[in-house]
Amino acid sequence: MWKASEYAGWGRVHKAQGELARPERARALSALAAEGPALGKRRSYGDACLVDGGKAVDMGRLDRYLDFDAEQGLLTVEAGCALGQIARDFAPRGWLPAVMPGTGFATVGGGIAMNVHGKNHHGAGAFSDHIIEFELETPKGRKTVRPGDPLFLATVGGLGQTGIITQATLKLTACKGDLMMVTERRVPDLETFCDLLDESEATYTVGWIDATARGEGLGRGILEEGETGSGLVPAAKRGKKIPMDAPGWALSAPVVKTFNAAYYRRVPLKGRTVVKPIDDFFFPLDKIHDWNRLYGKNGFHQFQCVLPVEQRPVLREMMAKISKAGLASPLAVLKRMGPGSAGHLSFPMEGYTLAVDFPNRKGAASLVHELNAMTLDAGGRIYLAKDSVATAAQVKAMYPDWQTWAKACDAVDPEKALVTDLVKRLELRTTT
Repeated sequence: MWKASEYAGWGRVHKAQGELARPERARALSALAAEGPALGKRRSYGDACLVDGGKAVDMGRLDRYLDFDAEQGLLTVEAGCALGQIARDFAPRGWLPAVMPGTGFATVGGGIAMNVHGKNHHGAGAFSDHIIEFELETPKGRKTVRPGDPLFLATVGGLGQTGIITQATLKLTACKGDLMMVTERRVPDLETFCDLLDESEATYTVGWIDATARGEGLGRGILEEGETGSGLVPAAKRGKKIPMDAPGWALSAPVVKTFNAAYYRRVPLKGRTVVKPIDDFFFPLDKIHDWNRLYGKNGFHQFQCVLPVEQRPVLREMMAKISKAGLASPLAVLKRMGPGSAGHLSFPMEGYTLAVDFPNRKGAASLVHELNAMTLDAGGRIYLAKDSVATAAQVKAMYPDWQTWAKACDAVDPEKALVTDLVKRLELRTTT
């Protein structure tokens, strides 16, 4: 069952060599829970999905639908089921996963382990807010976990350290159909961007931000506000595959600046409303297979933080620092988050969340270290699903409940069989 494998986080900065098991049936998981943690599609950017020199369980083949209550929208699925597949299969029936991250390849188990958020966090909260229950195979046996259970708080956003999530029952959200009506408009600067995000009444909002802009245009970008709709779905564009690692100059500062300027101008000054397939709105990069290869063989870092709403000046300082460094890629996103939710290590909290990709070249890791420090000083936190460089001291200060979480993990995994490279790097299971 075990096979020697080489694999990497999505950012391709951190890599691992170890043994992976790929079970076909859930009944095999009881024998594997004490061997190593579960991995989904390995879309975490850093080392959260790596176990170098150890064993891990690839859940990709455990992706079956188990039950669906069409009246209440309750769906029970195996944990390896991808959220994008659920959206494609159930949107025509009037239902969507209540919360979806930026990639449809994220699995249900991964969504729980990272307590993912989406373009509707300001109204719908995080993934954990829509879980009825899940089954957890721990090294000490199988447990059914529901909201209110202390193990629920340790598992949602808990980095897979309490056991292997085998299946879950989710409360889907009603939708009008399998297309999106999207209003796009240019936003001239960061202050206006934040105002518009605060004021938006749309169900789904997301901002693309030009991380190369400076001066009066600092933080300019495009705001998208979306609602589900019905009707004739436009044909989805055919996916493209990146056949090789891009050369270093492909995302050089002049190239990114030129691309961003053109991308900003693609939306007319007066704005526009467009119709998109569900996938094109929620998972725009998924149609570019292996898009992480655009950053070249050295990979990339992603910085993602959330800052309290009163820390707009710090957000502006961050954007100025990023722009001056000239290291950003075109992928930069700004969203508004609502109140935080359950989970000792859950990322979501009320404020503005900024995510920016940096090719892994000279100065990138140092820049992310500086941004992490600014986040901590501002009372914010970074997203552990994206992190590749943070220090243990920084993360423990951002997540003050980490010791409570660690003790809960140790109670079900006393031998620390589930520890991943990220947990080891950040010393999160060390409570002394």
